[in-house]
Amino acid sequence: MYESKDKMVSHPSHYQSSSGLECIQVIKAATEKLVGIEAVDTAQVIKYIWRWKEKNGKQDLEKAKWYLQDLIEHLESLELKGDDNND
Repeated sequence: MYESKDKMVSHPSHYQSSSGLECIQVIKAATEKLVGIEAVDTAQVIKYIWRWKEKNGKQDLEKAKWYLQDLIEHLESLELKGDDNND
């Protein structure tokens, strides 16, 4: 994996837990069976929930809410089309 000399590029503190777990690791695990917009929206929700307290506060929570709502609407549109292969 690419490592920048700038810690704010490769390992910003707002994406790292006190135990050393990084948000990117969680996102990779949570989205490994997802594709397309489902993977994107899920990753964004995790990212904004992860960092909200350390970075942009309520604005990050609003962003997470936006992506979550987008994911819900995507799933609802699939239901309307009769596509139930999205477990």
